[in-house]
Amino acid sequence: MSKLAVVALGGNALLRGNQVGTIDEQEQNTTDTLENLVYLIKEGYNLVISHGNGPQVGNILMRNDAGEQLYGIPQMPLDICVADSQGVIGYMIERMLRNVLRKHGIDREVCCLVTPVIVDHDDPAFTNPTKRVGRIYDKAQADALAAEKGWIFKEEVKDTGSGWRRVVPSPKPKGILNIKVIDQLVRQGIIVIASGGGGVPVYIDEEKNVRPAEAVIDKDLASALMAAEIKADEFYILTDVPFVYLNYKKPNEQKLEFLNYADTMKYLEQGMFGEGNMAPKIKACLDFIKRGGKMSVITEATKLEDMSYGTKITMEYED
Repeated sequence: MSKLAVVALGGNALLRGNQVGTIDEQEQNTTDTLENLVYLIKEGYNLVISHGNGPQVGNILMRNDAGEQLYGIPQMPLDICVADSQGVIGYMIERMLRNVLRKHGIDREVCCLVTPVIVDHDDPAFTNPTKRVGRIYDKAQADALAAEKGWIFKEEVKDTGSGWRRVVPSPKPKGILNIKVIDQLVRQGIIVIASGGGGVPVYIDEEKNVRPAEAVIDKDLASALMAAEIKADEFYILTDVPFVYLNYKKPNEQKLEFLNYADTMKYLEQGMFGEGNMAPKIKACLDFIKRGGKMSVITEATKLEDMSYGTKITMEYED
């Protein structure tokens, strides 16, 4: 039987930090990233690809804002914006991947799914929003929007200046609504693009209806859940560093090539991983392993084929 892997592409896989974000830039970045997955495909893996949407959904929110101010177009809620980004990015990945496969003479079908992800409407995250989205406003604009729309803002301090940015809940994913479809497709050998941007956030109400949730789900946690539910063998997070490090960018920096569950938990509890960047990825990897996954890998996309790179996390150290 073919091995099954879920590969989560980081936001930088599609849009680099120093770029404007034209479609030409994003298509080239996507193609360059997908070239690195050819190795897994040639090795016979069945693949599900997930992706981030941070820059793109932020741009969608800004377009919402501009459309309302300039033309009176009603702003769309967050679930619609995430679905919008899923469709756009998924289409771009599918089209670029079809071209990459054709270039390498690989005959595989590709399918993109807009993926609702279930959260608990009583998740504590809804009373403590932390996920920053959209543009930076000045204090007067933020206060006006908070009064008009009930949005919550937190101060944002960056090298380019300071201001106020909207924060939204980031609840834990509890289920993938179309997981059976994903599982059936990928086991037929179809490369599936799913759960982009953490999935479209929804909850199930008392009458069992699917309702929208005003939230943004962590894409790595949602990808790990998806990987566990389809019983994937391996889970890959592609980011901008080739290893996980202790004391990152400090004189005593130490790269970690192999980790077991217990040691990873110990380092996580000691605060050795950055809360805003590496810690969520580590939590996702541990979640996958705890649910029965064989191995999680965090690495840089161009290093995927070279097995000497990447931090590999398993339940126990291998002999």
